[in-house]
Amino acid sequence: MKRFKNILYVNEPTTDQESTIARAVSLAVNNQADLTIVDVIPTQVVTAGIGLPPGGPVSNELRAAVESDHRKAMESMVQPFKERLQIRLEVLVGKTYLEAIRAVLKNGYDLLIKPAEHPTWMNRLFGSDDLHLLRKCPCPVWLMKPPEKSNYSSILAAVDFELLPPIPSEHDLNREILELAASLALSDFASLHIVHAWEALAEKSMLSRGGMSSEGLTNYVERDLERHRQELYGLAAKLRKWIGKEAYDSFSPSFHLPEGPAKKVIVPLATQLRADLVVMGTVARTGISGVIIGNTAETILDQLTCSVLAIKPPGFKTPVKFDE
Repeated sequence: MKRFKNILYVNEPTTDQESTIARAVSLAVNNQADLTIVDVIPTQVVTAGIGLPPGGPVSNELRAAVESDHRKAMESMVQPFKERLQIRLEVLVGKTYLEAIRAVLKNGYDLLIKPAEHPTWMNRLFGSDDLHLLRKCPCPVWLMKPPEKSNYSSILAAVDFELLPPIPSEHDLNREILELAASLALSDFASLHIVHAWEALAEKSMLSRGGMSSEGLTNYVERDLERHRQELYGLAAKLRKWIGKEAYDSFSPSFHLPEGPAKKVIVPLATQLRADLVVMGTVARTGISGVIIGNTAETILDQLTCSVLAIKPPGFKTPVKFDE
């Protein structure tokens, strides 16, 4: 199942990238896709010093010299992979997440790969490049946590049937999550775990108010669990149709219905299953498309210790403008 045709890799100089670049190259080769690597230089690095005219000849010379140094470093970085794939290199100036998203808008990349940062508490408070990309990038964002495996053994796909706020295309998002997770599981011969975290609707309020026997409450919870189970198995049947019976049967996915809030149960399950990758959706929570991903998604992403492939709902519009 070839999914990607135009891949963007964003350089992250704060970490060792040999394994993440190798993974990006393998993905591009297997998908017969184009691969572009961009390195973004902070604007202040190429700004003229105190007493020198900003934007004048000295600034231009400084920018050219810095860009040349960065390009040479990138060429050295991709040298081991040149025989496998022709890789395009670009050096940009500005904020990393903004220039990366503008590159997606300009060139139509269908996947953005980036080594995960190691943010401090202050970075998380004010928003790292990774978080900005997860919130605002219109294409799927694959954050790889070095050292990245050349092949995954275990992939977890998190789906939801009761997104808040509700969106008409939630099942289209589930389809995108499952098709991408299945594609990667097939290519890596990895086990696929499909998880849906569930909670019995209004169970806590029923307990606090009383008026229902323990037996009645147990039956209510069991009925709700069965409803979620049927929804999950129904989605599995659709996945078999989407990817074909032969492909589906080749990895025979496992299904998990942990009870509790997603932000509390998905991370422990991923740890228990030794997941190498979690594939999940992100949802705007303010009603303004593209402004911020959901609290649940952010909490899960912040706690995971494995790589993440985050997917926007269909129809998502980034707030970033190409000509800003």
